[in-house]
Formats: sequence, C-alpha cells, structure tokens
Amino acid sequence: MARQDRELYALAFKIFGDFGVSIAVPAVLTALLGKWLDVRYGTEPRWLIILLVFAFILTAFSIRRKARRYGDEYQRLIK
Repeated sequence: MARQDRELYALAFKIFGDFGVSIAVPAVLTALLGKWLDVRYGTEPRWLIILLVFAFILTAFSIRRKARRYGDEYQRLIK
C-alpha cells in the first residue's frame, strides 16, 4: 500500500471517529440533561426537546467547521 493511500485511510478513520463523537456526545448529554430537568420540574418533554434542538444546532455548526478543515487536509494529501 502506498504512503498516500495509508494517509488517506488514516484521514478517513479520523473523520469517522471525530464526526461520530461530535454527533453522539452532544445528543446523549443533552438528552440525559433534558430528561433529568423534565422529571425534576414536571415539564416533560419540554426541556428534552429544547436541549436536543440546541444540541442539533451546535452539532451542525461543529460538523460544518470540521468538514471544511478536513476538506483542506484532504486537498493537501492528494496533491
């Protein structure tokens, strides 16, 4: 396997892991916090929905920023 191929595979796994964590962690944490707040204040499912929407928005901005960065890194590798 060529050096460039190894670097591209490494980048792909890095992107996969980074995006997975960037999506899963905020969703799980906000779901847990939202559920806890709803149970505590008897507002089910208000906080859960609010916090999940908030996590979705933050995740979208984060993924967009990371996609640009990884796109630049990919372009650097294929040259």
